[in-house]
Amino acid sequence: MVKSQDAEMCDMRGMLSFMILWHLSNRQMCGQELAAEIEKRRGEKPNPRTIYPALKDLANRGLIKAHSEGRTMVYELTQPGRATLSKSLEYFERVFGDIFYSTATARQRR
Repeated sequence: MVKSQDAEMCDMRGMLSFMILWHLSNRQMCGQELAAEIEKRRGEKPNPRTIYPALKDLANRGLIKAHSEGRTMVYELTQPGRATLSKSLEYFERVFGDIFYSTATARQRR
């Protein structure tokens, strides 16, 4: 798995909030589950000093909400969070879609 700190890869930081919203659109999760899911995609696990401030910010903005299950906080997407994720997906499609489509097409030709 490629680590984001590899010299051959550009910096992929700054996508944490988007990734949290996307993962929570699939199901409710606690912070550790989110970190593990993000690690599967990014190749490195966000540390607690990174993920929990991001969760707090998203909650303060009303995009996610948390409830307690025993000693664990479980996060879920709110309706405003779903709307924000939808707008973000449209933005990424507009900005990066042609890059991904052209790369996929080039790979198919090989």
